[in-house]
Amino acid sequence: MTRTTIIVLVAAGATIVGLALASGIEGLRSSQSSPGASVAAGPQAKQLGWRETYGAPGESIVFTVDDLKVTPTGWNARVGVANRSSVAWELAPNATPDGTFGLRLFETGDRSELERRNAGGTLPAVRAATRYAPALPKILEPKAAWTGRISAPGALLAGSWVRVVFGTLVPVGKAPKGLETVVVWITDHAYRLKE
Repeated sequence: MTRTTIIVLVAAGATIVGLALASGIEGLRSSQSSPGASVAAGPQAKQLGWRETYGAPGESIVFTVDDLKVTPTGWNARVGVANRSSVAWELAPNATPDGTFGLRLFETGDRSELERRNAGGTLPAVRAATRYAPALPKILEPKAAWTGRISAPGALLAGSWVRVVFGTLVPVGKAPKGLETVVVWITDHAYRLKE
């Protein structure tokens, strides 16, 4: 065997060993979660006590979120909507593309992100509730209220900020002054999901 052949074989062997080591290290890295990896939020329960009002006193709708629970199979929240206006409101989930009861997950808890994404038409998709207990009324009469638990299956992203969505609400007749004719409410409050 010539000296040149030995050098080529040693170089080829070193290349193969190097590739094997690099492949092994890359496999080890991919088996560990990296900082940017998506991780599902673990089971958790949080008392929230949120109360938000849309409209002026005497002509408003009040939205409440009592708690949020993440389970191994999905999520649920105890929420409420109270009609403090002079007209009835139809509660019509899915009446508009973005209007349903559920959750939206944001990158931050900053309200300016909500406002910017809403203005730009880039709101995250709604994680729509698939169950209401008790059932939503079709019409929420003046001075009436509904409180219940909404829920859906599916994982939520750990580290994301949850806002609760109420919609679609449509007035029966003319909307009171200062209120829109179609209401989809996204809470100003947000809660950060833990791993």
